[in-house]
Amino acid sequence: MKKILNLAIAFAIATTFVACSDDDNNNNNLPTTGSLTVDFTGLEELGADFVYEGWLIVNGSPVSTGTFTSVSFPQTYIVGIDDLEAATTFVLSIEPAGETGAAALAPAATKVLAGDFSGNSANVTSTGIVGDFSNSWGKYILATPTDADTTNEASGVWFLDNTIEPAVAGLSLPTLPEGWKYEGWVVLNGTPVSTGTFTAVDAADDNAASSPFKGAVNNGPGYPGEDYVIGSAAGVDFPTDLKGKTVVISVEPSPDNSAAPFALKPLAHVVPADAENHTVISMGAGPLAVLTGSVIR
Repeated sequence: MKKILNLAIAFAIATTFVACSDDDNNNNNLPTTGSLTVDFTGLEELGADFVYEGWLIVNGSPVSTGTFTSVSFPQTYIVGIDDLEAATTFVLSIEPAGETGAAALAPAATKVLAGDFSGNSANVTSTGIVGDFSNSWGKYILATPTDADTTNEASGVWFLDNTIEPAVAGLSLPTLPEGWKYEGWVVLNGTPVSTGTFTAVDAADDNAASSPFKGAVNNGPGYPGEDYVIGSAAGVDFPTDLKGKTVVISVEPSPDNSAAPFALKPLAHVVPADAENHTVISMGAGPLAVLTGSVIR
């Protein structure tokens, strides 16, 4: 009888051990990571010193999904399963390459795309995180107010409306968040040449007093624009004639990642061949006013 009892106890212990082992194995078999697939439209390659970085917002805190430089999509990243399942929002930012320390733990101010998850997917867009340019418009004139020469007026472009004096702003654009600036461009010989960066449409731009192309008499009116009356750029000697050239307003990362225009270009216009100097010309919609994409977990 004692022998039978001992066997029963041993069997019970063995059964308990096996059950615990099975539970442990089941727990060990649970996935610890999951895949995140991103597919973005309109992104362009950045300069050599910058990268794109994805972020999941988990309980209000950012968790990096990794960096990339290629703009061929879709792309898939492996992320911790707990963060992947708990994330409420996806954000894409532009970051300095090789960033370390505390700055590497959160997205920079230059956020490009964002969107909330609905189930296992998120539709992301630049509209809510950079700006909504759907109602933007622009006007400009040809003039060279920074020099005393009246024969080269078609060599300058200024984003203002002088229909009624005093002149008023020629651009209607949303105020950009931290990490972004506007920049004007004129395309010469196929190469965009900057008119200067700015954040306010009713004030002088950032290079108003330091432009290498402006004349020596004035800094120009208190609006964004440029006189191309000294020096040269893109193989063109100044002064020149901007008629027939394309004028563009872009949205640029700040700090800027490249000397070329960024992908977002909400306004553009080809200067008419018969454009009159000092006369208001209306711009049209640019080639790209919104970036979009999808994120699947």
